Amino acid sequence: MIHSVTIPMGSGELILETGKMAKQANGAVFARYEGSAVLATVCCSDKPVEGLDYVPLQVEYNEKYYAAGKIPGGFLKREGRPKDKEILVCRLIDRPMRPLFHKAFKRDIQVVPTVVSADQINPPDIIAMVAASAAVVISDIPFEGPVAAVRISSVDGELIVNPTFDQIARSELDIVVAGTSEGITMVEGGAKEVAEERMLEAIALAEVEIKKICAAQLELREKAGKEKLPLVEVEEVFALEDEIKSFATPKLEEACFVLGKFERYAAIKAVKEETLKAFEEKLEEEDYGKVDKIFEELEYTIVRSSILKNGKRTDGRSVEDIRPISCEIRVLPRTHGSALFTRGETQALAVTTLGTVSDEKIVDDIDGDKSYENFMLHYNFPPFSVGETGRMGTGRREIGHGHLAQRAIEGVLPKKEDFPYTVRVVSEILESNGSSSMATVCGSSLSLQSAGVPIKKPVAGIAMGLISSPEKTVVLSDILGEEDHLGDMDFKVAGTEDGITAFQMDIKISGVSQEIMATALSQAKKGRMHILGIMNETISSHQGNMSEYAPKIITLKVDEDKIGAVIGPGGKVIKGISERSGASINIDDSGLVTIFGRDQASAEAGEAMVRGIVEEPEIGTIYQGTVKRIMDFGAFVEILPGKEGLVHISKLSRERVNSVSDVLKVDQEIPVKLIEIDRMGRINLSYIDAIDPDKSNSGNQGQKRR
Repeated sequence: MIHSVTIPMGSGELILETGKMAKQANGAVFARYEGSAVLATVCCSDKPVEGLDYVPLQVEYNEKYYAAGKIPGGFLKREGRPKDKEILVCRLIDRPMRPLFHKAFKRDIQVVPTVVSADQINPPDIIAMVAASAAVVISDIPFEGPVAAVRISSVDGELIVNPTFDQIARSELDIVVAGTSEGITMVEGGAKEVAEERMLEAIALAEVEIKKICAAQLELREKAGKEKLPLVEVEEVFALEDEIKSFATPKLEEACFVLGKFERYAAIKAVKEETLKAFEEKLEEEDYGKVDKIFEELEYTIVRSSILKNGKRTDGRSVEDIRPISCEIRVLPRTHGSALFTRGETQALAVTTLGTVSDEKIVDDIDGDKSYENFMLHYNFPPFSVGETGRMGTGRREIGHGHLAQRAIEGVLPKKEDFPYTVRVVSEILESNGSSSMATVCGSSLSLQSAGVPIKKPVAGIAMGLISSPEKTVVLSDILGEEDHLGDMDFKVAGTEDGITAFQMDIKISGVSQEIMATALSQAKKGRMHILGIMNETISSHQGNMSEYAPKIITLKVDEDKIGAVIGPGGKVIKGISERSGASINIDDSGLVTIFGRDQASAEAGEAMVRGIVEEPEIGTIYQGTVKRIMDFGAFVEILPGKEGLVHISKLSRERVNSVSDVLKVDQEIPVKLIEIDRMGRINLSYIDAIDPDKSNSGNQGQKRR
């Protein structure tokens, strides 16, 4: 039987329907908003996966080209590996849902939201987030949801629920907010230096919409929900638990506060080894895993209790203290720009490369026509950054962190018409103990300035944490990796001195109040200003020009009727200019010519050749020409690409010349002065007036050289 619910959302209605498609899945929901639609399914394995201490959840969001009436490119003409955008939406769906699956449910869970219709007006990501939650809610898989999501944008001062692509492009604030009926659990987005108060207003509006969408999912469950599978929780009785806790607790209370990440880990490991040795005669082989769990629980309790009661953190800081910061720029001699940003035991090496228009990233997806991006930020997290071995390569986490840092930076970049370079920043995390994505933001801002990119303002980022109990909550500034692991919130905030440019919040508890978020944002602003102060000191003492190794760019505007002359038949002319000058030439439909040279000389050579094509010869101007043909009566000299003139034999010297070949050779470069353009458009040149202008009739008054 087909069941559906309708939810008013923004300017339209979101319809959730089940019972018609994919009926063999554990749960399936077809969600439609205007002309965009997503089919979300969820399945789980028949048997639990043994030995896991996490939820085996896999989210595979995918966009079908047919949804927008398009055929994929490439040789195979079918969808391939996930694009970065699809991976980012996978993370948007995964992060608010994962904490709501019970840890005792150890079966593989796969959620597959598929975009099957795209009107290219309404973004499908929010539809997919709601549909994924609804599919799990009506399934037989245990789930403490529902989860709902909504996008809020601020356009011309007005907050808009579920904006269109066009409205998002014009917005000064764009956030995706997810949560349950109890509170907000995730926020992610970017902004153009908005105030903290404005962001809180947007989150408050989102919370109202989220509760409405959650209620609709519960209504759908009442109509079509399956009975949930039983949770099998085995209460293990460990006779030595209390004895081990009594032995280890006082030792751990010291070990957890040893300064230094590796020193602290070594101290905790030593306590564990001492404990195992003390109880080795009483422990069975299967008990060692139970001891590991006891130590995890003790560390969790000790660290959180210290923060809540005394405001003392494992590295000795108070709740608002920022770790020591050092900044260096131009640390790599041959790159276009580089910076080394170190905060405590987290270190990012950010490197900027400036390229040409041919280096732009081509974006071809279902959201609209093919587009081009001239700014990229890539984040790498090699295993050596935490002293481990492991797989090298780009995973979902790296793509997500890079995207967050890119959103933080792109709002302060110059406009393309003012700075026509393609810019790529790569952040190499060399050390990590928390907040590596925010170190990437700081390092990237410094690296861009090092490369001579005229950013509007520096950008800094900081990660905030939360430790909560029924009686008290404490917001932490600049969290460590273990505080992220043991805490209740990871709230990353990036911005300039005037406002927020990017943020990402993930909550492990049921939700946080507006008051807690306001405290976190206020504390984050204070920390951000502190970091910006240190960054500004570094950059102010190293002001300079663009790197000598960066490509040189010259732009000029030509009349639209001259575009064809610059390009030539089949691109022959523009290719010839590139080959002769060594510069890359690009011309758009408006007549804007961009010349990229490997150095200033090649860029200027390319410019001269383009100007030669589009500019008309002027009488009295001296040109640097090339001898093309020699005749008995004179020589034909090319003064501009495709434009030749005659130097009569009488204009070669003030003395008598018996043969033109006595003075000139083919391919010889010579200065010539344009002395006449006759009624038939023929150009007459003089060699002697160019090399000896003082004796010419006109002298050198008002003379121009080309």
